[in-house]
Amino acid sequence: MPASPHPHEDLLAHLARTTALGPGEASRVVAEVLAYFSETTEAYVRRRHGELQARGLTNDRIFARVGAELTARRVAAPQLSVRQLRRMVYG
Repeated sequence: MPASPHPHEDLLAHLARTTALGPGEASRVVAEVLAYFSETTEAYVRRRHGELQARGLTNDRIFARVGAELTARRVAAPQLSVRQLRRMVYG
C-alpha cells in the first residue's frame, strides 16, 4: 500500500525546486512554519511576553507591542485590551 502523500507535497516540491533545500530539509521547514502559525493567541502572548521581559522591557511597553503584533499575525487575533493580555500572562 503506497504511503499517503504529504498534505503540502506541492509546497515541498516548490521549495526543493526553487531553493537549495533538499526534500527532507524542505519538509522540516514547512513543519516548523506550520507549527509557528498554529500557536494559539494565548500561547503567543505568553511567549512574547517572556521574550520581551527578558530583554528588559516594561509591561506597559510589552503589552502595547504584543497588541500591535497580534494584528499582523497570519490569522489575526481579535482586538485585545491590555487587561486581557495581562490576564493571559498572569491568569
